[in-house]
Amino acid sequence: MNRPRVIVTIAPTGGMAQKSQNPNLPTQPDEIARNVYDCYNAGASVVAVHARRPDDGATCDPAIYHDINQRIRDRCDIVINNSTGGGVHGDMIGQPGNGYWEILWEERLKGMEAGAEMCTLDATTIVASFGGRELLMHTSPERSRRLAVEMKRRGIKPEWEVFSPTHIVQEVAALTAAGFDEEPFVVNLVLGAHRGFQNAMPYTPRILQSMVDLLPTGSLLCVSGIGPAQLPAAMNSLLLGGHVRVGLEDNLYYGPGELATNVQLTERVVRLVREMGCEPATPTEARAMLGLPRAVTNLPAFAPAGMQPR
Repeated sequence: MNRPRVIVTIAPTGGMAQKSQNPNLPTQPDEIARNVYDCYNAGASVVAVHARRPDDGATCDPAIYHDINQRIRDRCDIVINNSTGGGVHGDMIGQPGNGYWEILWEERLKGMEAGAEMCTLDATTIVASFGGRELLMHTSPERSRRLAVEMKRRGIKPEWEVFSPTHIVQEVAALTAAGFDEEPFVVNLVLGAHRGFQNAMPYTPRILQSMVDLLPTGSLLCVSGIGPAQLPAAMNSLLLGGHVRVGLEDNLYYGPGELATNVQLTERVVRLVREMGCEPATPTEARAMLGLPRAVTNLPAFAPAGMQPR
């Protein structure tokens, strides 16, 4: 009997945690690539990549992204998804003159420039409290549209990263209805980040179900549970017909007081996927399920400052 296929995403690094919190966190290109390869061998078919500078600060520098992507591709055919959210330190933060500390828009845009098959489309405006600062992540409707336009024009499949129900019924609904994405609409619901992100939702089965009920027809569901929510949110996603994501970006621990590795987290969720009667998708199967490759489309250019249309 053919088992249902489930996409397992590994998010190995993220743009927040530091090695001082978990020394197993991979931050440099070869370290990330080796870690991703081990997770691929454990059953992951998609990797959510965040880049770091040599000093471990967060960055969307396309040269660093390209280095990471190439090292991963030299090892395996896992689907590569680069972040346009960036992070909460390093190149990603500054004060652009309005009095706020911000996650810089111009830096976020660089995440599309390294040739990834997918990129996160964080069509969200939130305030992150981190390191004693409040960091505005300002993604207005027009900025959201620019991200969608540039991804479609480059043939990049967006992963719609959603923190609250309003992000679904506003940006995701409006931009998919306007034709900036094609089914399946890959939607990653981020739950459990509410302690550090204003406008984010906690994880409970009822909250997850209520957000799933709002998804556009043709959506492909994945859930990122933050911290201790990671494992129950993954299993809840599976029960709802969705897909799973694990990794040190979202959760540094295997159990109470026990620091995790990315491989441990991948192996556990793969084991549970199989126990639930499903089978982890191969990268080839995942591409078919995600609608990859996405065709390059000629659209009127919406090039933000510093970006030139190809």
